[in-house]
Amino acid sequence: MSFPRRTDRAKPARFLIVQTGTTFPELRARRGDFPDWFRTGMGLDRSQVDVVRADAGERLPSGLGTHAGVIVTGSPAMVSDRHPWSEDTAAWLRSIIGHRIPVLGVCYGHQLLAHALGGRVDYHPRGREIGTVRVERLAAATDDVLLGSSPQTFHVHASHQQSVIELPRDAVVLARSNHDPHHAVRYAPNVWGLQFHPEFSVGIMRDYLHRRRQAINGDCPAGCCEDRAGVPAPSARRLLRRFGEIACSRAV
Repeated sequence: MSFPRRTDRAKPARFLIVQTGTTFPELRARRGDFPDWFRTGMGLDRSQVDVVRADAGERLPSGLGTHAGVIVTGSPAMVSDRHPWSEDTAAWLRSIIGHRIPVLGVCYGHQLLAHALGGRVDYHPRGREIGTVRVERLAAATDDVLLGSSPQTFHVHASHQQSVIELPRDAVVLARSNHDPHHAVRYAPNVWGLQFHPEFSVGIMRDYLHRRRQAINGDCPAGCCEDRAGVPAPSARRLLRRFGEIACSRAV
């Protein structure tokens, strides 16, 4: 699938990935890092992606005229710790919401959007959710341009301890799991947050389950860890392509 081009036909659409953390060193050596997973999932080449390491103190752009869309990644950090770089990124997100550019926050990025807009993020009272879990698309998503064509229920890959505990005003919940009621949220007409990881492959999910094995045994009560990492999650994966289509259609 190829994305529509910008007004300047000589240049394909570009996306900004705001990286808020990095994966385990051994996994990064074998499978790349978060931006690579998003780029692969969206079918983009390297020339179509700019990456800003917000967690490393890199400066976020003051203008977004050259980008069709923004993606905010996951992170091993916790939003509730309020690191200075995280608070700066939240302020930057507030400054671009309401503009035409579409934004997709994933896991930490989803939580950071909620925090930026006045919601509350904290550790989930039932502990960690990890594995390939089933989510339910809610009635509010029927006409949503991102999730509207998703099945009523579908598998997703998840790995998180914190969640959006209280939604910001005007946020609309689009999907939930048995563990987390806020797995997909529309924060504004062009801004979405996903608690699950559409960029995870089955192999990446297996690696996370292996790496988190001891933690799972210690803080994951029955029912929150569906160890089904052998189950693909194509409907979740397709959301990345769909986001790219939405961004490009609004950029031309």
